[in-house]
Amino acid sequence: MLDTFSQIAIFLFGITSIFLLGRKNKWGMVAGLAAQPFWFITTYLHEQWWLFLVTILYTGVWISGIRTWFAVKDAAP
Repeated sequence: MLDTFSQIAIFLFGITSIFLLGRKNKWGMVAGLAAQPFWFITTYLHEQWWLFLVTILYTGVWISGIRTWFAVKDAAP
């Protein structure tokens, strides 16, 4: 049951993320990061350890993207 819920959440957050980022909307980064806990659950339940490692790396990339889009101020005068 938890696995099914996680995969549905991955689908919904993933599609939302791609859609928003395709429109250059910064909230796509947040949607992508929101999917990560469900990736961790799914990869753990299926003992996919290399994919679990990839999920850790993806989480870092999403966090970096959020920093870039939300926290960094425009340096132009």
